[in-house]
Amino acid sequence: MRTDQGHIERGTTVVIMKWIDEFQAFIRSKPKKLAFKIPFAYFLIILLTVVFSYWVLTQISANSAQKKINETSLQTITSIQTNVELIIDNVNNYSKMIFSDHNLQNLLRQGDVYANLQTQAKVSTYLYNLMQAVPMIDSVYIYDNSGHRFSVGTEELPAFLEANVEETSWYEQAVRNKGKYVLIRNGSESESTDAEDKPFVSFIRMIRDIDNTSPLGMLVMNIKGESFAQAYASLINQDSFQIAILDEHNQIIVDNSTVDPDNTSFQDILAAHQEELEQHFEQSGSGSLTLNNGSQKYAVSYRSDGNEHWKFISMNSYDTVDTRNKSIVLLALVMLIMNGTVFFVSSFIISNSIIKPIHKLLRSMNKAPSGNFRKVNMELNSYEFKQLFRGYNQMIEQMDQMLQRKLEEQKTIRRAELNTLQAQIKPHFLYNTLDSITSLALSGRNHQVCELLEALGTYYRMSVSKGRDVITLGEEIEIVRNYMKIQKTRYQDTFEMEFHVDEDCLQTPIPKLVLQPLAENSLYHGIRPKGSKGTIRIHASKTKGGVELSISDDGIGMSEHKIDQILQTEQKGEIRSFGLWGTLERLRMFYGIEDGITIHSGAGQGTTILIKIPNGADASWNN
Repeated sequence: MRTDQGHIERGTTVVIMKWIDEFQAFIRSKPKKLAFKIPFAYFLIILLTVVFSYWVLTQISANSAQKKINETSLQTITSIQTNVELIIDNVNNYSKMIFSDHNLQNLLRQGDVYANLQTQAKVSTYLYNLMQAVPMIDSVYIYDNSGHRFSVGTEELPAFLEANVEETSWYEQAVRNKGKYVLIRNGSESESTDAEDKPFVSFIRMIRDIDNTSPLGMLVMNIKGESFAQAYASLINQDSFQIAILDEHNQIIVDNSTVDPDNTSFQDILAAHQEELEQHFEQSGSGSLTLNNGSQKYAVSYRSDGNEHWKFISMNSYDTVDTRNKSIVLLALVMLIMNGTVFFVSSFIISNSIIKPIHKLLRSMNKAPSGNFRKVNMELNSYEFKQLFRGYNQMIEQMDQMLQRKLEEQKTIRRAELNTLQAQIKPHFLYNTLDSITSLALSGRNHQVCELLEALGTYYRMSVSKGRDVITLGEEIEIVRNYMKIQKTRYQDTFEMEFHVDEDCLQTPIPKLVLQPLAENSLYHGIRPKGSKGTIRIHASKTKGGVELSISDDGIGMSEHKIDQILQTEQKGEIRSFGLWGTLERLRMFYGIEDGITIHSGAGQGTTILIKIPNGADASWNN
């Protein structure tokens, strides 16, 4: 063995003694200063904590207040959206009442709203009475299929104009909706209505025959814009929120905008950030964001998930809201200072309670340099110091355990090497080879007999290698060549062998009989079971970090479960216990690597074993 038990014990003792000396030197250099350094460190920590806590509290207070405002804003605009939808539903019901009127149905069935003046008068009266009962409706337009338009308004007499409904901007959309209503801002195209002075929303739907559902014309009901303002009139404080309702094209239908101190209107702010708002509308149906407009900062909440694709927006200035609860922040600051003072004074007492047990431990450890590694038993009231002393005592116990582990590791390495040699120098291998030699001799193939005897002798001579455990990669390659030459005689048409080894790698130290078991494994468990000729390849190349070896075959491969068994557990009782696992385990121990060995394989895909040897990994074996 390279390292006997006495050598391991001495090495372990030196490491432990060095650790104890360093710990004692640290303790001896600090005892008079720790009593002052600990309180001073606490003072700095408390000071930084108070400053940081004050900043965090102010931020949390501001964010909490703004969060509540955003939540309130969302609740408000949700209620506004609900009220607007109720208004639209009511108008929808009124529209059903209008186009269900039998007089209007009879008039439009004739294809001309002026076909019967008496019936038209009844329709006019009905519409006028409806608008008087429902103030939100400003005017009603009826288009027939003959290019006529009939209108009734609250502030104008019934009017008749030539107007082809198919030429209107909204006709195609109304037809596509198949009777479902369409909402368009200022969509009646009335020459007499000034959309800027009197904004309205046009409620448009196709009029169908109630008997056979055939199209009879179009109905346009203009809803006063101020009617939508009633949706939020009772919900908000005009001084705290600004509300706007936008149509599907992000045009303002109605708003309660005011002018801020910088003479910037709500419309100006929305126009300046139109792209940003549209991006948020597309990403989410509701949410909150912050807009910066010059020196002013605004909190904006929105909803845009309604059936009509309208947007409901609320906006308030940060300057108009007290986002910081200063009394709570100041109270928290005072409490932090008071607690910090108490904590600072207590640190003097705490530092003394820390220093005294350390001195006791130091006196007990002074005996360690003389080799007296005995457990320390002391009465302690602190959980932390109990853990410290328990750790010291466990260190003493772990010394013996570490010595035993080192011995077991050495035994495992030797056992793996001996079993590998035993696995390779098998009697049946020798018998089969001798039988092959006999057959060749009887057939008069003396030249092959000589080659086989020479290969067999070289194989066994290099396998013994004068008792050396570590040989060069070049020598290991020669062992594999001779072994496979012998196997080639027995299995002539079973496999081919390829070697690709860089000259720079030939002197690399490697444990003896590593590649040969892997090549044998490729032959017996990879190539032969597949029933056809295969190829075994050995590659060795120099890399920046060391040497990279690979042994690959195009045999039947292995499953992932089998690979995990080989890499993680010893397959006791199997032929391949030391053939493959044992070889890989020797490499792990020899080079001290855990992740330097990988196996790539799959059912029917062959197997490749990759070994990465780091530079200087064998240094411990040369000592």
